[in-house]
Amino acid sequence: MSILDRRRLLTALASLAAAPAARAQAAPWPARPIRMVIPFPPGGPTDIVARVLAERMSRSLGQPIVIENRPGANGNIGNDVVAKAEPDGYTVLYNTSSIALSPAIYTKLSYDAQRDLAPVVQTATIPMVLAVNPSVPVQDVKGFVEYLRARPNALSFGSSGTGNVTHLTATMLLRSQGIEAVHVPYRGSAPALVDAIAGQVQFVTDTVNSALPLIRDGKLRALAVTSPKRLGPMPDVPTIAETIIPGFDAGAWQGIMVPARTPRPVIDRLNAVAMEALADPAVLAKLAEQGTEPLGSTPEEYGRILRAETERWGRVIAENGVKLD
Repeated sequence: MSILDRRRLLTALASLAAAPAARAQAAPWPARPIRMVIPFPPGGPTDIVARVLAERMSRSLGQPIVIENRPGANGNIGNDVVAKAEPDGYTVLYNTSSIALSPAIYTKLSYDAQRDLAPVVQTATIPMVLAVNPSVPVQDVKGFVEYLRARPNALSFGSSGTGNVTHLTATMLLRSQGIEAVHVPYRGSAPALVDAIAGQVQFVTDTVNSALPLIRDGKLRALAVTSPKRLGPMPDVPTIAETIIPGFDAGAWQGIMVPARTPRPVIDRLNAVAMEALADPAVLAKLAEQGTEPLGSTPEEYGRILRAETERWGRVIAENGVKLD
């Protein structure tokens, strides 16, 4: 066999070897299960909403979406996992507003949300509620403010972690009224609420979908919600905006992101099935029961929201002097 014939044979063999890989790359997405990383514990406010959406999105995609909870560091552990994952559409992040807070709070982050992650869709927002242990002798938010003003640092409040939205919302409320309380951070909403029920802390500003069952059972007393308008599940509970701080608006919004450089057709498909889920009456009914407001957006709109919220919370955090290593 001549040198030329050997070269032709090697070329042909190489083409045959590459054919399966080429066919695999051309396979329609998704061809296998998708991993959805939730950077918070199971059973928390983020996990509850993400699982409702993931189940509906799985049906549209024809592949299961497998939930993987990776809690820690206000969501940064899970965020980092996805930021460093292969950009092939098989790892997605169900993120929260904590992703917009972290750049201003943490002096060191192992990922850059703007550089290492790509937005897909903003899914929902969950307003928060100011709730007290029933032993606290106040019935409304104005009485709450006066009670704390007469007792600086005598009461404590729980949050689901230093520097997250449950902590910062309470801090903004207290500082706007010139009152003080002791902050007790927990590793998630559930333990903070357990201690609020037990009276180990006297109040919380937590997400409505976490606190609502406890409020309905009389284990906590709702004083006000943080949304601009009253909520359907608690129509008799006023807003902070209508009582003591005009224009007050704070909530824990959520969305879906993927590793940067994920192919645009994959992002568009994920966006489409998420929007289908957010329009499904069964999904909407489940979200309404929790006090969760469905949103929806294009990838570009969500990108603009992420940038704007990062700037807004950066100012809030700087004003309140919150920093973590």
